[in-house]
Amino acid sequence: MGWSELERLVEEAERDPALRRSLRATRSWAELALACQRLGYRVTGSDLRQAQALDQHSPNPGLGRP
Repeated sequence: MGWSELERLVEEAERDPALRRSLRATRSWAELALACQRLGYRVTGSDLRQAQALDQHSPNPGLGRP
């Protein structure tokens, strides 16, 4: 996965409340990754966990998933 793909996902989820709700309804990283893939985003559960780990170490954490 490229960071641009993850950034695209985040930007679109921030703009689209229905997308955001559907992604928040997932219960695991694998389920979230599958939902993203079905929507056309090229991300894996591992990508999402890595992004969360990096986010937790940033001065303004925000992902906090699951």
